[in-house]
Amino acid sequence: MKLTLDGIRSERAAFELAGYALPTFDYDTVKKNTFERPTWIHFGAGNIFRAFQANVVQTLLNKGILDTGLIAAEGYDYEIIEKSNRPHDNLTILATLKANNTVEKTVVGSIMESLILDSKDEAEYTRLKEIFANPSLQMASFTITEKGYATTNAQGELLPAVAADFEKGPQAPDSYLGKVVSLLYHRFANGALPIAMVSMDNCSHNGDKLLSAVLAYAAAWCERGLADQAFLEYINDRSKVAFPWSMIDKITPRPDEKVKAMLAADGIEDLEPVITSKNTYIAPFVNAEECEYLVIEDAFPNGRSAWDKGGIIFTDRETVDKVEKMKVCTCLNPLHTTLAIYGCLLGYTLISDEMKNPVLKKMVETIGYVEGLPVVVNPGILDPREFIDQVVNVRIPNPFMPDTPQRIATDTSQKLAIRFGETIKAYRKDPSLDPADLKLIPLVFAGWLRYLMAVDDAGNTFTPSSDPLLAEASQYVADYELTDAPKDLNKLDALLSNEKIFGVDLVAVGMADTVKSYFAELSSGVGAVAKTLEKYVM
Repeated sequence: MKLTLDGIRSERAAFELAGYALPTFDYDTVKKNTFERPTWIHFGAGNIFRAFQANVVQTLLNKGILDTGLIAAEGYDYEIIEKSNRPHDNLTILATLKANNTVEKTVVGSIMESLILDSKDEAEYTRLKEIFANPSLQMASFTITEKGYATTNAQGELLPAVAADFEKGPQAPDSYLGKVVSLLYHRFANGALPIAMVSMDNCSHNGDKLLSAVLAYAAAWCERGLADQAFLEYINDRSKVAFPWSMIDKITPRPDEKVKAMLAADGIEDLEPVITSKNTYIAPFVNAEECEYLVIEDAFPNGRSAWDKGGIIFTDRETVDKVEKMKVCTCLNPLHTTLAIYGCLLGYTLISDEMKNPVLKKMVETIGYVEGLPVVVNPGILDPREFIDQVVNVRIPNPFMPDTPQRIATDTSQKLAIRFGETIKAYRKDPSLDPADLKLIPLVFAGWLRYLMAVDDAGNTFTPSSDPLLAEASQYVADYELTDAPKDLNKLDALLSNEKIFGVDLVAVGMADTVKSYFAELSSGVGAVAKTLEKYVM
C-alpha cells in the first residue's frame, strides 16, 4: 500500500482492513476551495504540525465543519517539502501511541498544498504572495522553534542574514523571518488586509517574540526608505495585524523504528525516513501521544474559522499566560527537564523507563505537587493538579512513547530560567513561602552541573546534547573529577549567579551553597548520583 492519493483511493479497503482511518471529505473540492480562498497557512512543516494541527483540521473537514484545508510552507529546510511532503501528496500517517497499549492509525490528508519559502524561487514565491494577497486568509501560524524568532546573537549583534536583509528590503530577503515579513508587506500593499500572525512554538509569550522580530524588519526597511512608512502603522494596529499568544502541548518524538516496523508490517511501502543535508530527520509518519492542548488568545482581525470545534481553545491573553506558566513553569516542562538531566546521568534511553524508578518518580512528583503547585495560578480552563496527575500517571510513563532524555536535554541552559527560576521568584514574592523550603529544585541545578562533566554515574563518558552555552558552562566544571576528595566549589559561583541561565542570581538568593553541596555529593564517585538522589528524595 502506497501513501499517496492514488494509493489511498485505489487501496482504500486494504488500508481500512489494516485499521487506518482515512480522510472522508471530498478531497478535490477542498483542494479547490483552499487554492481559491485559503484561510490558514502554516510555516514549519514539522512533526508537531502534522500530528496536531493538521489532524484537527482533518477532523473538522470530515465532519463538514470546514471546507478549506491547510497550506504548509517551509523556509529553513526545503528538502522537507521536496523529499517528504510532495512525494506523498502531503499525506502523513499519524500513529497515536496510547498508554493502554493500543495504537490509533490515521492517514492525515488535510494539507492541500506545500510550498517552499524561497524568495529566489519565482514560482514558489509568487504563489505565496498570491496567498498573502487573498482577503480570505485569516491566519499565518508558526512552529519554527524559539531560535527562529532571533534577530541577534547572544552578544546583541544582528545575525548576518538579518543584517543583510535589513539592507536589501522586502523584495528578495534570505532570512526565514525576512521572507515572512516580505509576504506580510505584500499583504499590506494589497489593501492592508487584516490577519492573525500566530506563533505556536513552545516558548513564553511567543506572540511577542514574533511581533518583536517582525517590527525589527519593518522598522529597518522603513528607516532606509525601502518600505512605505505606513507599514509600521499597519503592524502596530491590532485591528489589522494581531500577534496572539498561544500555548501548545503535545509530545511528538522523533519517528521511531518500532513504529516504522509496525506500519511496514501492515503493508505500507516507502516508509524510510529522509535525513536532509541540513540534518533534519523526517519520515512519512509521525508518532505522538494522545494528549494535546492548544490554547490561543482570541485575537483574529480577519475572523476565524470554527477551529474551536476541533478542540483548540480560544480565550483571552491573561488566561493563555496562566496556562502557559502552569505548564512551562510547573506542571510539565520542569518535570521533563528533571528526568532529562538525571536520565542522561543514570544511563536511561527512554523517559518512560525513568518513571519505573521509584526515586525519580518521587522526585518529579515532589517538584510538581509540593514545590511547584503552591505558586501556580489556576487558569480556570485547565486544572493544574489534574494536569500534573495526567503528566505523572499517564503521559510520561506511557511505555509506547519513544521519547528520550537525550532529546529533552537539548538546550537545557535555555530552559532552566523559565522552568525553575520562575518558581523561585514566586516563592520570594509570597510572604507565606520561603525559598529555603525548596529542596529538589536546587538538586536539579546541581544535577545539571554534574551533567556538564559529561560522565555518567557509572563513570562512562557521554556526549551532552546540543546547547548554545554547553562549551561555556562546561568550563566551570572542567577541573572536577569523580572523587570524594575536597573540592574548591567557589569557582561555581560565577556560573550560579548567572540570572540568564537560572532566572535568578542563586548566590544572591542564598541557594548557591545548597546547589554546591549537592554537586559535591553527586560527583563524589561512581554511583554517587543514585545515592544522592536516594538520600534527598526518599
